[in-house]
Amino acid sequence: MIRKIITIDKEACNGCGLCVSACHEGAIGLVDGKATLLRDDYCDGLGNCLPVCPVNAISFEEREALEYNEEEVLRNMAKKKSVPDAPVFPGCPGSQANIINHSQEKRKEKLEEEKYEAPASMLNQWPVQIKLVPVNAPYFDNANLLIAADCTAFAYGDFHNRFMKNKITLIGCPKLDEVDYSEKLTEILRYNNIKNITVVRMTVPCCGGIVNAVTTALKNSGKMIPWQVVTISPDGSIIE
Repeated sequence: MIRKIITIDKEACNGCGLCVSACHEGAIGLVDGKATLLRDDYCDGLGNCLPVCPVNAISFEEREALEYNEEEVLRNMAKKKSVPDAPVFPGCPGSQANIINHSQEKRKEKLEEEKYEAPASMLNQWPVQIKLVPVNAPYFDNANLLIAADCTAFAYGDFHNRFMKNKITLIGCPKLDEVDYSEKLTEILRYNNIKNITVVRMTVPCCGGIVNAVTTALKNSGKMIPWQVVTISPDGSIIE
């Protein structure tokens, strides 16, 4: 029968595995490090996998395919649940969306082992790279968003406390990544309730790309979100 079904661009796929977790029917798996549609009759054609793909490697197509087999899907999923210690996330650990809870007890134990007072990390989520972060990650809900050029954290000594505290952090370098961040940021702003945005950039001209991306994303999202830009010099000073 001719029906709507997903198709995966293997060249664009980065093997993060987010689509595998998002597919509740078990239609997608990782084969040789790339997302693959394992069986046509497992794909319901609803596309839960599409919005989680950080590189837009998944799309719909209409073609000859087996009819969606709900009975077989339920049987397969029940079989998977019966397998002990099955991995929850089979993809790249660096792309798995996680909320980070800093345990004071564990931190105290670590400090006692290391014999010095290390400052606490203010990172509240993972991943942090703009290219890797899922647009519908749960930590975006009602978030104070920090979008920073990745060099800023090295230039400014108190970056965690001054900028990252109580914020969701996204980092990138428009010169090295050579991508248009505005498309990804537009999706994040459009599909989530973002309270405010702080952009932290370096004085170098190429960092203007990250500010332009945020400006474009705000315009394209159609939302009025308070935002500010902070500029850091190479010697770690804040330029007002």
